[in-house]
Amino acid sequence: MGTPSMHFSESPEDPFALGHGASAVLDEQGTVVGWSARAQELLGYPAKEVIGRAWQDLLVDARDLSVARSVVVDAVKAGGWFGVLPVRQRDGQRLEMGFRARAVTREGGGQEWVLVGAPAAEVIAWQRDRALLDGLYHRSPIGLVVHGPDRRVIRINRAVAKASGVPADAPVGRSPREFMVDEDAGPAEERVRHVLETGEPLIFTEQSARTRHDPGQERIVSVSAFRMEDPAGRILGVAETIQDVTDRHRARRRLALLNEASARIGTSLDVTQTARELAQVAVDGLADYCSVDLLKPVLLGDEPTSTTAGPLIRAAFSPPDQRVPFRDGDVVPLLPESAQARCLAERRPILDGLLSLRPEWYAMDRRRIEIALGLGVHSLIAVPLVARGLVLGVVSLWRSRNSEHFEDDDAAVAQEFSSRAAVCIDNARRFTQQQSAALTLQRSLLPSVASDQPAVEVACRYLPASGEPGIGGDWFDVIPLSGARVALVVGDVVGHGIHAAASMGRLRAAARTLASLDLEPDEVVARLDDLVSLLATELEANGADNGTAIEQELGATCLYAVYDPVSRHCSLARAGHPAPLVSTPDGEVTVLDLPAGPPLGLGGLPFETYDLDLPEGSLLTLYTDGLLEARSSDIDAALESLRTCLAHSSDPLELTCHTVVEALLPKDHLPTDDVALLIARTRVLQPRNVASWQLPPEATAAARARELATAKLTEWGLSELTFTTELVASELVTNAYRYASGPVTLRLIRTHSLICEVSDASHTSPHLRRALSTDEGGRGLFLVAQLTERWGTRYSHDGKTVWTEQPLPPP
Repeated sequence: MGTPSMHFSESPEDPFALGHGASAVLDEQGTVVGWSARAQELLGYPAKEVIGRAWQDLLVDARDLSVARSVVVDAVKAGGWFGVLPVRQRDGQRLEMGFRARAVTREGGGQEWVLVGAPAAEVIAWQRDRALLDGLYHRSPIGLVVHGPDRRVIRINRAVAKASGVPADAPVGRSPREFMVDEDAGPAEERVRHVLETGEPLIFTEQSARTRHDPGQERIVSVSAFRMEDPAGRILGVAETIQDVTDRHRARRRLALLNEASARIGTSLDVTQTARELAQVAVDGLADYCSVDLLKPVLLGDEPTSTTAGPLIRAAFSPPDQRVPFRDGDVVPLLPESAQARCLAERRPILDGLLSLRPEWYAMDRRRIEIALGLGVHSLIAVPLVARGLVLGVVSLWRSRNSEHFEDDDAAVAQEFSSRAAVCIDNARRFTQQQSAALTLQRSLLPSVASDQPAVEVACRYLPASGEPGIGGDWFDVIPLSGARVALVVGDVVGHGIHAAASMGRLRAAARTLASLDLEPDEVVARLDDLVSLLATELEANGADNGTAIEQELGATCLYAVYDPVSRHCSLARAGHPAPLVSTPDGEVTVLDLPAGPPLGLGGLPFETYDLDLPEGSLLTLYTDGLLEARSSDIDAALESLRTCLAHSSDPLELTCHTVVEALLPKDHLPTDDVALLIARTRVLQPRNVASWQLPPEATAAARARELATAKLTEWGLSELTFTTELVASELVTNAYRYASGPVTLRLIRTHSLICEVSDASHTSPHLRRALSTDEGGRGLFLVAQLTERWGTRYSHDGKTVWTEQPLPPP
């Protein structure tokens, strides 16, 4: 009997396909009228044994007859049936088979039943596969996209349609570029092309997948893809599974932002730089715009009050935008109802997602509000900067029209890295405070303006360190000495901060005191060495007594030079300090090869004096090591650059100083160590301003001294000083005659003052004393001290010199 014309699936996986399942046809009485070869294969009955017989007599076991009849009743009522029934094979065994039965009406009238069956195991497997396939397209939370060989979309499941907001049939026949933004469609198409051409699967590849209907909605998906092929190897397309991992991506990004904030915020101890780092980190990972506004005392290094009162100063804004209402350094007023004011008052983050409806972010006029609204900002997080219980300022994070609104998790992250940044800002504030105190102390200890000396013309520079170590202990000094001479000193105390500045002040005071004794340079340096050793011992003892660690090791380097404008003689000694440079008027620049000596504080090693004569107009350049180390680690290159700057010795000293600083301390490279620079141009007293006589050791020497002094003062036009000078010269020569031996030398020097010197071969020190009324002598030095501005004694290898200074009368 022929099989009626019906539509069945031709899929080889379908157990009910005509070419795969066993089929039979029954008439209205249940007689078998059709039997397929597959039915004979499965049940063992040939067609001639089956056709014409009742199906229940042949195929159903007696114990299953009632179940079979019940199925027939249900099938007749419904016009069809699908299910599993046990069937008796020809050899008597039972076989569970799945059946699909359907009633059909023949052309001539009458009804027949078409049955298609297959082993139950195959039917159940097929049902499971169909259920899985149906679940992937209709119930699976994981997205599924199928592309054809032309890379166009064939089908998407409900998960993709729901997540993207695109109807399930909208992308069919279209490329991803037609419903995804261009920036995201390009990588998506390239991914499909790669899998289609190479056959290499992709596993869990993350990428952005924003749709055109909502381009501002961030969406990150994890994609796995594989190529589909039929049994013959023909390429059918590419299937992609897509999972939305936006939340996971955001969480990972927030953690990365916190780690990045720890590394990028607080790289320096500068308040403004730290604020800029905070703003940049926030923009790179969380916001479209970020402003950092600090209380004014914080920027100055002072400690803010416990209240939040006081003006806010814009410390940083990122990214730069000309439309922003406030610039760096501007005062930012606040309205009490603004989010920033509330977050400062309540000391907690304020999340404002309706910013466009309330544009009063700060106390701005209408023009500024309109400019700010042009940025398109719609969402704000205001976070207070609080460290150690003190409010330092506020951080404002903004998102504009092309970003999503801030969420509570964003506010939590902003609070976390802002809290870390607040500690860094407070550390920088404290460092600024300490730096300011150290710099104030150091500047108060340094000479404010190098005094005009008859021996030299000087120019100087002091540049404090700008790096984290802080202000160092560099110093310089210009000390007037007797006989119109001058001492030039440059030193560098080990360490930074208040302690280094204080130690520098003690050494500078000691150097001035030793200079007043008119000691030789090597002797001055040796006594400074003893002083540093003593101070280091005291420091260690104080630390032990107080039970505290010693904050720094005391040590220093020093260069001490004395120049005489009468003889043009210069004597120098150094203790571990960089050697000075001498520039002669002919343009030759020389690094003096004087003995280095050990740094101050080591003790036990001698120091040596280096002597040379300098032509008039020579430059003597003293400096600390920060000058050569500021630009790079190549000391030789820096020294050569310094030599080049000093080659033009005739230039004004201030210009030379400026040239040196510009060459070795570029503006874009702030020094990390203090720099002290002292340049002196030598002068020579003309012979007409110096008069010297050698007097015999006779009783008449005092009278001769008076005569010579009177004549010279008359020649110089200083007759007003004749009486005083005669008395001074007479007393000093008389003392030399009485208490010394050998010849006596009288010298008068006319500079900014009148200098009178009497030298002899004795090393006996004269002492000032108050004579009694009954004493016949002892009043000479007392009179000298009363009649002159300054007086003193200096010693040399050949004896001593007693000197006095008198101010010149006004012209």
